[in-house]
Amino acid sequence: MIADAPIAAANGVDDVAQKIKAFVAHAQSAAADGLTLSEFGELATALMRVAIAAVDSIPVAGPDRKAWVLEAVGLLFDSVADKLIPTVAWPVWLIVRPAARQLLLLVTSGAIESLLPLVRAQT
Repeated sequence: MIADAPIAAANGVDDVAQKIKAFVAHAQSAAADGLTLSEFGELATALMRVAIAAVDSIPVAGPDRKAWVLEAVGLLFDSVADKLIPTVAWPVWLIVRPAARQLLLLVTSGAIESLLPLVRAQT
């Protein structure tokens, strides 16, 4: 699985911000030769699980935790989403990219609510 190395890198770090950065850095290297939509989905889901588990231990309000997870997924999108697009579609991607990012964050917002009980059950 493409998310195995980023998950392992994130698990080796205690700080939440460093966990996210380690995951994204390894995801970038895994996506260096290109990325499929299913691989991006796998990376995004794995990052959500890692981020939810990390921020769940911080004593802050729920909306703040959710915002941190959304920022993490936004960082992942900004870092690797361009690897999804073939060269031929690049001009269209430049126009569609902001809307695609917003759509991903909307989907992620709903997915966080679904993943939260699963992540809490595993810890």
